[in-house]
Amino acid sequence: MRDITFGFINRYFMKSTIGKFGLYGLVLAFMLFLGGLYFGMGTDFSTQELIGYLAILLSLSFVFFGIKHYRDQINGGKLRLRKGVMIGLLIAAVTALGVAIADLIYTTLINPGFFEEYEAVMRSEGYKGEIPDYGSVFMAFVMFLTAMIMGLFVSLLSAFILKRK
Repeated sequence: MRDITFGFINRYFMKSTIGKFGLYGLVLAFMLFLGGLYFGMGTDFSTQELIGYLAILLSLSFVFFGIKHYRDQINGGKLRLRKGVMIGLLIAAVTALGVAIADLIYTTLINPGFFEEYEAVMRSEGYKGEIPDYGSVFMAFVMFLTAMIMGLFVSLLSAFILKRK
């Protein structure tokens, strides 16, 4: 069974550009994002936010390398902007999944009181409005969307830089 499963993953996922570079991005995003949250637990939320955005951006560097690999190794040195953006967005989606999983693990297992801490900081800074409690799953989805928006910009920029006729 083990050989069948890993053989399937290797044949259909890892050999593809999207699978290979998406998985690299997912692993890096998971490690950097979760590590940044864990080791930044004593820091203020602005610093944690900056570390999180940097982790996402570094992880999305695999979008550029994946598009370049596709252009140079698979498509004979040619790349249309549209194809490059599509490949980049798919790699970004896999990478964003790593961010969402890391966020979910952090807010449910490592620091389940995160949202209460965040609300206390907001109140101490003078915020008087209602702070809705969306829960960890919704917030992980928001982090997925955040990474995807950043991935869109990285994909557009990378495809524009790498396009060739």
